[in-house]
Amino acid sequence: MKIKSAVFEKSAPTRAEAPRLVLPEFAFIGRSNVGKSSLLNLLAEKKDLARVSDLPGKTQLINFYTINLNWRLVDLPGYGYAHVAKTQRADFNEAAADYLEHRENLKATFVLIDPRHEPHAIDLAFVEWIVEAGVPFSIVFTKIDKQSNSQTQAGIDRFLRASGVDQLDPAPGFFATSSKTKAGRSEILQFIAAQL
Repeated sequence: MKIKSAVFEKSAPTRAEAPRLVLPEFAFIGRSNVGKSSLLNLLAEKKDLARVSDLPGKTQLINFYTINLNWRLVDLPGYGYAHVAKTQRADFNEAAADYLEHRENLKATFVLIDPRHEPHAIDLAFVEWIVEAGVPFSIVFTKIDKQSNSQTQAGIDRFLRASGVDQLDPAPGFFATSSKTKAGRSEILQFIAAQL
């Protein structure tokens, strides 16, 4: 798939304020600082499409990016650590959950995991929630350039076992990516093209 255009469409605090024009959407969610903005920029081949921040928890709204005028990348607020008041924090997760459960034109959700770390309780809890909610998802392992292939594979296996997703039928697909080396980009875009 060739990306001819990638433009920011709008930010919405809730699903009710999401774009009205019905286009197929592909959502990305993960713990703050997992490399979500970098991955979105990689997929779009536009280094400043999504703002990359050194400050975790920067994405506080649902951000919609229109690709090739006929589908969208959707950047959901990261769960976990965020630089916001505790009262707001629950709202962000509620908005993301509502979007994931009820957005009719959502085609696929990508859950981002950093395989360099032991599985975080919040990642495991989110995967458990998304399985129970019946939302179809794939797992994207990020930042694979930061360690050896064998370390990455060990981290992936560790997460799949800890989360129990390797026992699901069908098991979700997974991708190994690096915004630096562009690993995984074509595989994710092929997957999206197949859904379109």
